Amino acid sequence: MSRPDYIPSLDGLRGVAALLVVGAHVGLIFPITAPHLVTMGDEAVGLFFALSGFLMAHLYGSRPVTRENVLDFLVSRFARIYPVYLTAVVLVAMLSSMQNLDFVQPIAGGTDFVRHVFLLGSSGVFWSIPPEIQFYLLFPVLWLCLAQPHRYSGMIVGLTVAVVVDGLVELPGPGIVLVSKLPYFLFGAVAGIMHSHWNSWVPSVLTGISTLFLLAVFFTYRHILPGFSPEFWSLQSAVAAAVIVGLVARQPPIAARVLAAAPVRFFGKISFSLYLFHVPIMFLARLTFDALMPEPALIAVTLCVAVIGAWFTHETIEVPGRRLLVLIWQDNRWRLVSRETPANQMDRAILDLQEIEKRMLSDVTSATADQRQISATAEPRDGADGTVIQDDRDEKLRA
Repeated sequence: MSRPDYIPSLDGLRGVAALLVVGAHVGLIFPITAPHLVTMGDEAVGLFFALSGFLMAHLYGSRPVTRENVLDFLVSRFARIYPVYLTAVVLVAMLSSMQNLDFVQPIAGGTDFVRHVFLLGSSGVFWSIPPEIQFYLLFPVLWLCLAQPHRYSGMIVGLTVAVVVDGLVELPGPGIVLVSKLPYFLFGAVAGIMHSHWNSWVPSVLTGISTLFLLAVFFTYRHILPGFSPEFWSLQSAVAAAVIVGLVARQPPIAARVLAAAPVRFFGKISFSLYLFHVPIMFLARLTFDALMPEPALIAVTLCVAVIGAWFTHETIEVPGRRLLVLIWQDNRWRLVSRETPANQMDRAILDLQEIEKRMLSDVTSATADQRQISATAEPRDGADGTVIQDDRDEKLRA
C-alpha cells in the first residue's frame, strides 16, 4: 500500500461500487424483498469502467511504449482478472448443472460455458468482463496516442468520433461489446492524464464536500428524478463518472477521510472477488440458512457470508493466481528480451562507431597538420598518435 502510484481513495471508491452491485442483486436471491429495494448496479459498473480507464492512463500513460512494456501490461491485466474469473465461471457452471437447484443466473449448457471461458459470456455479472478485456487490448493504441499525440492525431480523431457517435445513437446498457462502453473508459483515461499533469492543484475542504455530494447525486439522481433521465447509460453519465473518479483521485479533505478509511478500503481490496462471487455465495447461503431465521436476518447473514467468501477467494485464488502468472511471465520474459537486445545493441554500436570514425578522422587531420609544422626527423610528442589510439580504445570499450 506504500507504492507511490497507490491512491487510497480510489480503493475506497471501488469498494463502495462493489457494495452497491451486491445490493442491487439482493432482490435476485430474495424476490419478496426485491420491490422494496433501490438498486444502483448500473451506476456502480459505469464507475468501474471509468475507474479502469483512469488507472490505465495514470499507471502506464507516462511509460515508454515498447514491446516489452506492452506485453508486461497485457500479462499483468490478464493475470489480474482471468484466474479468479475462471474460478467463478466454473462455480456458476457447476451450480447451473445441478438439477432442481434453479440457480438464479445460470450458465446454460456447454456452449455457453465455452463462451464464458473465452471471455464472450454474459451470464450475471460476467457481462462486464469482456468489455474490460477488450479495452485492455485497445489500450496500447491509446497509449501510443498519449505518448506521441502529434504523430497519432488521426487515431485521436477516430476515438473522438467513436465517442460522439456513441452519444448520438444513445448508449445501450449491459452487453459484451466494448463500443457501447468506450466513453466511460476514454473519459476515465482523460481524467487519468489530467491527474498526472496537474500535480500542483491542492483541493480544498469545499472540493471534498462537493465530491461526496456529486457521488451521492450520481448514484441517486435516477431514483430521485426519474423523469429527468430514466436510463443510466449515456454520454452524460460517462462524463460524470470520469469527473467523480478524477476528483476522488485528488484525495480532497473530508472525501478522502471517508473513502480512504480502512473498512472502506477493505471492500475495495476484495472488490473484484466480491463482484464475481457474491451471487453464488448468497444463493448457497440462503439455501443453507433459509429455515433458521426470518428473511431480514437471513439477508444480513447472506451479506456477511458473501463478504467472508469474497475475502477467502481474494486471498486463496485472486492474489496467488495473479502472482503465479506474473512469475511465470517474468521467468520466460528473457526469451523476448534476448531476441530484441542484440538488435538494439547493434543499432547503438553502429551509431557509436560512426561517432568514433568522425573523431578519429578529426584527430588524424589535426595530427597531420601538426606534423607539417615540425621537423620530419622529430619524434612524435605524447598526445598525438597516442591520443588517437587511446581515444579509440576508450570508445570501443564504450561501444
